[in-house]
Amino acid sequence: MYYVAATLLGLSGLFYSAGHHELGSFGADVCSYGSVFCDNPGVVFTGAALSAAWGMFVSIK
Repeated sequence: MYYVAATLLGLSGLFYSAGHHELGSFGADVCSYGSVFCDNPGVVFTGAALSAAWGMFVSIK
C-alpha cells in the first residue's frame, strides 16, 4: 500500500506542476489526458494520504 501512496504522491506533484505550466509541452500533454486532476491535484494528494493511512492501519509488525 505504501507503493500506491508513493505513486499517487508523485502523480499529485506531476499534475500540480502541469497545471501551473511548469513542464512545457509535456505538461500540456499531461493536462490533455487528466484535465480534472490538473485543475485539482489535491484530489490525488488526498488519495495518497488515505492510502498511506490505510497502509499504516493494516501493516503487521
